[in-house]
Amino acid sequence: MINSMEDQENEQTANWKILSATTVKLIAVFLMAADHIHQMYAWKGAPVWLTVLGRPVFPMFLFIAAESFYYTKNRKKYLKRLLFASWGMTIMTTILPLLVPNPNVILINNAFSTFFVTGLYMQFWDWFMDGIKKRKSFLIMKGILCCFIPVICAAPLLLVGMLSGNEDVPFAVVRIFVVLTLLIPNILTIEGGFLLVILGVLFYIFREKRFIQIAVLLLMSAAVYLLDHGGIQWLMCGAAIPMLLYNGHRGRGMKNFFYIFYPAHILVLYLIASFT
Repeated sequence: MINSMEDQENEQTANWKILSATTVKLIAVFLMAADHIHQMYAWKGAPVWLTVLGRPVFPMFLFIAAESFYYTKNRKKYLKRLLFASWGMTIMTTILPLLVPNPNVILINNAFSTFFVTGLYMQFWDWFMDGIKKRKSFLIMKGILCCFIPVICAAPLLLVGMLSGNEDVPFAVVRIFVVLTLLIPNILTIEGGFLLVILGVLFYIFREKRFIQIAVLLLMSAAVYLLDHGGIQWLMCGAAIPMLLYNGHRGRGMKNFFYIFYPAHILVLYLIASFT
């Protein structure tokens, strides 16, 4: 009798948990495209509601990234793929404005760098927890010390600052060092800021506790609301809805689609905005 009641409860839960990982990502892609349309056409009066739609996008992708990182069979390959994608975005957003100048649009898009750094900290967390469970001090120290790598990788920014303040250094040289710095994902140059990395890692830590994940998102959104007076980033709390509806299934995957669509749609939107 008890088992029958549990089965019925699980079946009812499944009825309203209707979103697979692929569906969540597709919804995020649609909202992201709307946000980037606003980015490209804000100077022409694109409505603010387009960028409002995009506020939940990063938390949605980070939520699925926590799932993907947990289940991936080859974490090294997963991180390398994100790193290469990050390099590609940096190169594209550097060269494109030089080939097709558009002073009205600033290209700083590189979500791949954020996902890469977040993935690193997820791995560092696992090393730390494995060290505690297995009582291996080496793994504990490895997890702790590696946390400083993305911090140290931000050091070249100090060199850029010194060069930019030196009138004898040509601007082209400074630009080269800026690009080289951006090619090294770190806590200071990732899109969205380090707060999103913290959010992604917390999603990973509480992966099996959905309501805690949502509580973390809501608390962080509230903090952003209080600190960012007049801003709209707090609306990222909207990601709580697809998180709540997520059913834990992978769906169709479509891994390559998301790696291709992100840079492709930014390229197309930028070109359209530049020539119209």
